[in-house]
Order: sequence, then C-alpha cells, then structure tokens
Amino acid sequence: MFREMRRHRQQLSEAEAHEVLANGCWGTLAVLGDEGYPYTVPLNYGYYNGAIYFHCAKEGHKLDAIVACDKVSFCVVERDTVVPQEYTSYYKSVVAFGRAHIVKDEAEKQESLHFLGMRYHPDRSATDAEIAKSGAHLHMVRIDIEHLSGKQAKELVK
Repeated sequence: MFREMRRHRQQLSEAEAHEVLANGCWGTLAVLGDEGYPYTVPLNYGYYNGAIYFHCAKEGHKLDAIVACDKVSFCVVERDTVVPQEYTSYYKSVVAFGRAHIVKDEAEKQESLHFLGMRYHPDRSATDAEIAKSGAHLHMVRIDIEHLSGKQAKELVK
C-alpha cells in the first residue's frame, strides 16, 4: 500500500524514526483541502503512546479537511544543516501516514492536552491553569500512524 523508499541506504530504522517524532517540536500536517487541493499547515504536536496529537480550533480549514477525509500525512524535520560548499544539506526527517480523529473520549483529551502542555511549558500549575481556561474551546486530534518512513542525508549514514 505504501511505497518503499528508493534510497534504502539513507532510510532511518524504525526506532530512529520514532525518536525523531518524539524529539521534534513542530511538524507539517498535510490534508486533502478544499476543491481537492492539498493543504499543509505547520503545527506544534506531541508524540504520545505511539500516536501524534495536536490541538485545533473547533472550526476551520484544517478541521473541515480532517472530517471530510481522515487520511493525512505529517512531516517532521529534525535536522537541516545547509552545507554550501557541497551544494547540499545534512538532514534527518520522517513522514508519518495515518488517519486523523477528533478525540472524543474526555479522559484521553485531558491526558493528551496535559502531555502537550507540559512539553511546551513544563510548569504543571501553569499548564493545568491553561487547560482549565482553554480546554473546552478546542479539539484534540490524534493521528493513528499506519506507516512511518524516515530518511537522512547520505553524509549522515554511519
């Protein structure tokens, strides 16, 4: 169903790909947007319990696209160092393919919101206060990963 990577030597192991997801701060979500146009949007996320979580407003282009078609991809770039003298960049990135779902279970929503909040502001009381203030006004979305592919510059291959 999913294509194999053409440059196998540069492919990250599954463990390395999961590590990139766990360590990343932001990624780019790709959805099928209005009139069949691709729509991509950068966003902060959390990789938690083997899934990708992010929050969004209760209305908007991103949410409409997910509701219309739950198939998405999500790209995270861990490293991208331009090396001008070599006409290249040393990069490491992953692309996750999966299905996005609005989290309906309130316990899962609160747990994933807390995880995401603590990732970006590790003060528990501040995070709890923000969740209490804003949690009811947003959706949490979970991407269940069906395929994960990671790649690095050939110069980084050990």
